[in-house]
Amino acid sequence: MVFKIIDASAVRTGTAILVDNTPCIVKTNEISKTGKHGHTKCRIEAIGILDGKKKVFVVGGHDKLDSPMINKNKAQVLSIMDDKASVMDLESYETMEMAMPEELKSTVKDGDQVEYWDVEGNKIIKRKV
Repeated sequence: MVFKIIDASAVRTGTAILVDNTPCIVKTNEISKTGKHGHTKCRIEAIGILDGKKKVFVVGGHDKLDSPMINKNKAQVLSIMDDKASVMDLESYETMEMAMPEELKSTVKDGDQVEYWDVEGNKIIKRKV
């Protein structure tokens, strides 16, 4: 589900966009000058929200990019098993199981509150609150 459509030249650092149907956060957007008969070009570097992979691509400045809807919610960790965490949303009291990122495994314990992102139906734990 696409939230809005934006021009490539309007993309700023921290903006969420879809690259090959993968939600990504923009790290840099280098906009070139126009030529005599040309248009501006944008070289965009983005990091995948779900997989953490770097994506670099070049598009025209007036090309349209899709921006996905990201819902940020808080939850309480009920239990941690290997690389999965069972969490309960603090607003709806819905329980769900989601992947635990490597960098949070050592800091998050049972009973802690975390922030999770719902990106296009995929849920991922982002940080400890």
